[in-house]
Amino acid sequence: MELTIDDVYAARDVVRRHLPPTPMWSYPVLDAATGATVHVKHENTQPVGAFKVRGGLNLRAAIGDGATVTYSTGNHAQSMAYAFGERCTVVMPAGTTPSKVAAVEAWGAGVVLTGASLADAEETAAKIAAETGARLVSPGDTPELVAGVGTLYLEILESRPDLDAIVVPIGSGSGAAAAIVVARALAPDCEIIGVQSSASPAAHDAWRTGVPQTRPNKTRAEGLATGRSFTLPQRILRDSLSDFLLISDDQIAEAQRLMATAAHTLAEGAGAAPLAAVLAHRDRFAGREIAIVCTGANASGPELASLAGR
Repeated sequence: MELTIDDVYAARDVVRRHLPPTPMWSYPVLDAATGATVHVKHENTQPVGAFKVRGGLNLRAAIGDGATVTYSTGNHAQSMAYAFGERCTVVMPAGTTPSKVAAVEAWGAGVVLTGASLADAEETAAKIAAETGARLVSPGDTPELVAGVGTLYLEILESRPDLDAIVVPIGSGSGAAAAIVVARALAPDCEIIGVQSSASPAAHDAWRTGVPQTRPNKTRAEGLATGRSFTLPQRILRDSLSDFLLISDDQIAEAQRLMATAAHTLAEGAGAAPLAAVLAHRDRFAGREIAIVCTGANASGPELASLAGR
């Protein structure tokens, strides 16, 4: 479960065979609102609407055509479906938004709906793997996924090597872990700052305490909705994460509205969380040059209605 910059470079060779680099743009209204120079990395433009597709493609290249089974509430599920198609089974909580289930099935994967939580889905996925011999893929503790995600941070730091900080949303922590691996090699003075919803703080609390944690998982931001910490990302985060900020779901929703009006960008909750953190900690970021990662655009129908309603 080790991960190096060489793994990320190797993953880039894989990802570039399938996907072009995503854009990174700045917006004067965001700069004015935050007091910082803000570069938005638009992973929302990926074919599955989220950054995790990079990891899925890298895993497929590493393990080939074997059957896989995984568990997810959304973006990881679409990533695996995009990469493996019918060779993938995704276990999702029974209450998962129907549009996200439909998207996974449209990419060719099978879906099993079960239980009330991601923990229930994980338990069922493990049983399916044991019964069928399929490879069980953890969304957080699979090095090939983290290396694939790292390619987006290569794109950021190769184009903007003098950034003061990159602000990264954290669910399992794979994105922030990937950012750290890349920053160590390319820009050791660049801070990597994690952001999580205070309604689902497992990764944050594990980082603060130094031991694995399970916490209530109540955030509305599905990309941040993990009820436990993951070993591989936490080991990397513990060594090198500059800071880890908690924000409320309401602050995330306000940032989603600002992304829509100022950056012409549909951002799901996780994708707007970095902006929410910058707005909530304006004094910390004012006058600095930073990148925020809009990790995805897969906002659910009820989420969109809530934003429009306010």
